[in-house]
Amino acid sequence: MYLGTQLPARNDDDYRVMKQLGVNNICADPDGDWRQWTRPHLEQFRAKIEGFGLTLDMLQLPMASVPVSQAKCPDILLAGPDRDQQIDAICQLIENCAAAGIPSVKYNFNYIGIPRTPMETGRGGARAEAFRWDLADQHAAGPAGVIDEEDIWQRATYFLSRIVPVAEANGVRLACHPHDPATPPGYMGVTRILGTVEGLKRFVGIHESPVHGLNFCIGTLAEMLEDVSQVPALTRWFGTRGKIMNVHFRNISGGLYSFRETFPDDGDVDMPAVIGALHDCGYRYMVMPDHAPTLAGANERGVAFAFCYGYIAALLQVRDKCPGALCLGPDIGQKEAAPTP
Repeated sequence: MYLGTQLPARNDDDYRVMKQLGVNNICADPDGDWRQWTRPHLEQFRAKIEGFGLTLDMLQLPMASVPVSQAKCPDILLAGPDRDQQIDAICQLIENCAAAGIPSVKYNFNYIGIPRTPMETGRGGARAEAFRWDLADQHAAGPAGVIDEEDIWQRATYFLSRIVPVAEANGVRLACHPHDPATPPGYMGVTRILGTVEGLKRFVGIHESPVHGLNFCIGTLAEMLEDVSQVPALTRWFGTRGKIMNVHFRNISGGLYSFRETFPDDGDVDMPAVIGALHDCGYRYMVMPDHAPTLAGANERGVAFAFCYGYIAALLQVRDKCPGALCLGPDIGQKEAAPTP
């Protein structure tokens, strides 16, 4: 388990700063159209990253957390006429990653993006993303229209049936992000199949493989729960089954249908206990910041992420030097094997 980041570099100095702050592993994408990311192109990009003393650990498949109307591969989500062609291109990209020495990829299976209500004020006046169901447009139309939940499951299953064997044959880990945030069934025309604990469990059980799992977002998991104290136990449930391929280390204040994003030390989730659970599960990949509140001043994103790097690095150092000092929270070690969703 080690510190990572997915913060896009604005320039080469940002890569230098990452290394100076103790980040050694990153998720990043090369420039240009993803369909032109051939093996030589990826190898050249990897060599550039390594030139800053960094390791290119992961890249983003062309399936981002945007509404389907903005998706690069919409027919995969909509079962459209070019679905197989788009899946074939993604399979080729996975093979190119393997050949170029990139061991993992992340992706989303997302129809409506990341719904939010107006930003709210957090610590010291920092502005933070929030979602309050009572403030949302509860009758908003979705970009994909109305789709039956089982149709979405069938489309996800078809996609996995095609990409998981390719990823397994090439030794590339697949990390799918949960739906952020959880929303009531049918919101914007869809039921978010990866917006519940039960849905995540069903998803990781499709086409069972050691390379098929989750981009495990701690904040998004908490957004699914009425009781966020369950997060460490649920982390252990997925971790012991080898279904965590990357960790987004983000905290919230609140829970199901009502929350505000926070810095990792300032929310309701016991983040040291999450690290303890990951350690006990033998998790061995990146732990990275995801979202962060908006600060005052210049380079607010870089400063916010720098704080998150330091917080994660400190927890990992405690884990290495004195793992018993981590607060493992209630139920860890006894009741967490089968937590209440």
